[in-house]
Amino acid sequence: MATQLNIERVYVKDISFESPLVPMIFTEQWKPKVKLDLNTATRSVSEDRFEVDLRVTVTTETESDVTSLIVEVTQSGLFTISGFEPDQLKQLLATMCPNILFPYAREQIDSLMVKGGFPPIHLAPVNFDAVYAQALQAEAEKGGAEAH
Repeated sequence: MATQLNIERVYVKDISFESPLVPMIFTEQWKPKVKLDLNTATRSVSEDRFEVDLRVTVTTETESDVTSLIVEVTQSGLFTISGFEPDQLKQLLATMCPNILFPYAREQIDSLMVKGGFPPIHLAPVNFDAVYAQALQAEAEKGGAEAH
């Protein structure tokens, strides 16, 4: 059976922008401490169709550790994937699909920042293959620890 991975649709599922220090934050020099959190979730929609959610949260703090901004985007995609072994499918859903979604999420975050009166935050690319490998290693270590 031939393998296939098709992108059916890319869409924003949830979006949030919070700036609790406005307008006072605009009177200070913008030197934020930036924290980036990434989470993915996958669910089967039908036999060969999967929804993948990539939630990206950017939190900035002032030099005195006060939260100045929280931007959260859940960028989602509907994918048709067939012909792969279960382990390959799991890896595709955890790596390839988030790699496809991340540029869309990054653009949404930049746009929200600018519309909120802030400079854009340029998020570096994420190596989802490395993130997946780390998760597998942590899972293996946890399983090994439980066996003892």
